Amino acid sequence: MVAENRPVALITGAAQRIGAVIAHTLHQCGMDIVLHYHRSASAAETLKQQLEQERSDSVRLIQADLQDTEQLPGIIEQISQWRGRLDLLVNNASSFYPTPVSSLTTEAWDDLMGINLKAPFFLAVAAAPLLKAQQGAIINLVDIHAERPLKDHPLYSMAKAGNAMMVKTLARELGPEIRVNGVAPGAILWPEQEELPEPAKAEILSRTALGRIGTPEDIARTVRFLALDAPYITGQIIAVDGGRSLQQ
Repeated sequence: MVAENRPVALITGAAQRIGAVIAHTLHQCGMDIVLHYHRSASAAETLKQQLEQERSDSVRLIQADLQDTEQLPGIIEQISQWRGRLDLLVNNASSFYPTPVSSLTTEAWDDLMGINLKAPFFLAVAAAPLLKAQQGAIINLVDIHAERPLKDHPLYSMAKAGNAMMVKTLARELGPEIRVNGVAPGAILWPEQEELPEPAKAEILSRTALGRIGTPEDIARTVRFLALDAPYITGQIIAVDGGRSLQQ
């Protein structure tokens, strides 16, 4: 398939961790990938080289601060100039850290609401015309804590709750041309910002029905399913949590 006819996926925060695995998975399915990154330039370039060893001229890097909403239309314009199409938007970029009520700040509010809620919403709005032309899809990375708040993380939990409602709202607003769904990870990767002690990790895993941590590949496979194999699913959020959400 010539490059101009291959489907194109934009993945935000795609240089590392879950985003990078999603990029690998969708690339293996024949999609060309737009890798968005903010500060992880070296990791993004390394991932681009890895993917293009498998298929040349199949990856585009775009650096942007998603919290600056004025940059978002420019991201979509770069994709339009590169391939002239967009088939999938994966809103993966996120920020996660504790904000206890006793010490939270308006700066933390702006940051967590900005990257987890405001940015994916306005990026989806900007991408909608290109996605509509391809009968495309949007997939948000939500969180199981959108439904059950995580202790000491009120702002993050609230932002992800809004993100979950965004999935449902945009499914109604952008249908029938665009499907919008979400994936809610449970214990997949331990946070980079917090070094959890082993007893805390064991306690978290003991509250999953499967009794073990998941993998980024579990998330990527669910994204792939919603993107490519679920033409009659929209407005839904799939929890990929090993059964964690079965318990309080």
